[in-house]
Amino acid sequence: MKLKVDRQCRVWRIASGLVTILLPLAFSVSATALERPGVEFKIFQFPADKIPRIDGDPSDWSIVPENYSIGTDQLKETTKGRDFNYDKKDLDVKVKVGWVKGLNRLYFLYEAYDNYWDFDDHSRHNDIFEVVVDGDLSGGPLVVSRHPNSKLVGGDAFFQFQGVQAQNYHIFTPAPERDWAFVWGCQPWIKELPWANAAYNYNFKHGEGGKLILEFWITPFDYAPFDGPERAVVSKLIESKLIGLSWSVLDYDGPDEKDYKGFWNLSHKTSMSGNADDLVAFRLMPLETRFQKPIDARWSYKIIDMDRRLIAFQDESTGQITSWRWEFGDGSVSTDRHPIHQYGKAGEYIVNLYIEGPGGKSRWTKVRDVVVR
Repeated sequence: MKLKVDRQCRVWRIASGLVTILLPLAFSVSATALERPGVEFKIFQFPADKIPRIDGDPSDWSIVPENYSIGTDQLKETTKGRDFNYDKKDLDVKVKVGWVKGLNRLYFLYEAYDNYWDFDDHSRHNDIFEVVVDGDLSGGPLVVSRHPNSKLVGGDAFFQFQGVQAQNYHIFTPAPERDWAFVWGCQPWIKELPWANAAYNYNFKHGEGGKLILEFWITPFDYAPFDGPERAVVSKLIESKLIGLSWSVLDYDGPDEKDYKGFWNLSHKTSMSGNADDLVAFRLMPLETRFQKPIDARWSYKIIDMDRRLIAFQDESTGQITSWRWEFGDGSVSTDRHPIHQYGKAGEYIVNLYIEGPGGKSRWTKVRDVVVR
């Protein structure tokens, strides 16, 4: 896969040293290695005060516009050669995906009607919603059987490779008296709290038809080793980032092979289950305008050099802004958007950012967050 990152580099010469700070302003990722070129789906950003509760009640998702819904019409059956227009009376699904700025989680609402829900056999023979995610677009195979190195076999290969850079969740629909999913990888810990959670809502029995509601969230990982989260690297989710994602629906209508109705998938390639190159492009969308204030001050900071008490302040305000004023808590001020400030002595400082624009004024304060020694 191809990855292109556009960054603006700001350079300050302060005192006797040269300080270089990279501030990512925008980036674009070429999705040419992903399946369905030219197709890009959207991931809805939930406001921080409207995070969906994982309880099987879809009412939290009513704020998500219907243009975020991904339905049956986007799926293709790739093992039996069946036409979904014909089979839609037997199986119909709708999926919405969300995220929350500051939380590296993907939230899902899966709503499905099936004329025959198959979940009596506590094994892999089960109606399944299979989700595969590649949070950093590293691409490539994620299961040992598809590794290009044919010599990579055996147990060691599984624990070194399977699901490490992209993850596959086989989610049972439904899952009475069992774990909600199995991870097709070497790291089953990723389906447990605090890395994932799920809830169901349905009133049918095995073999009956009806509607199922499944709510869940998962944590994508750039690196998810077999031995637990201590060495893991969580995928960082930020606005406008592109990730690789796809899902499939495995539909069983009885115990025999003839009762397997197909592998309906968003990628349109069966290999999406084990190769991240065959996922689909999804964009982490900004907060919709209706949830934004006309002008809203926010900021963060990084310690550049603690010995010199040198701090870089980053404006993260939203809205149309015409002026910035920083008060650093030591009597100094700045009207730069992204100032660098050097404190003269150790202390705990109260820092204020004031902004103005056509939409009004806003202020953001951090009390004793900025501490230098």
